[in-house]
Amino acid sequence: MSNIVKAIGRRKSSVAKVILKTIEGDVNKITVNGKQPSEYFPNKIIIQDMEQPLALVKEKIGSIEVSIKVSGGGFGGQAGAIRLAIARALIESSKELKPELKLKKLTTVDRRVKERKKPGKYGARRSPQFVKR
Repeated sequence: MSNIVKAIGRRKSSVAKVILKTIEGDVNKITVNGKQPSEYFPNKIIIQDMEQPLALVKEKIGSIEVSIKVSGGGFGGQAGAIRLAIARALIESSKELKPELKLKKLTTVDRRVKERKKPGKYGARRSPQFVKR
């Protein structure tokens, strides 16, 4: 695994920039916008979603420090962007991790975004209620 690796991930309107560094010791350090993940994100499920690639390959990678800058969107979109960025960085640092990450669909970009509102509608598709009289 190389020393410093950078990667970008996107999900909905969120963009995450990740820097992976190999460190000495046996504990992984993760910071999101300068804070611990538990301070930044509101619940543990979102944190587990974000850390999924690291949990999957933790025996093979050793100790790493993950520095994340994320902007835009909500917490769910940000966690998805971070997950993709971490998976891309892990693949860039060590090519033999790709089949394992790809099998769990962590390298797939989720292109779904909110559909725009159309004129004459209440949302993207909801029409005004029909009035008989």
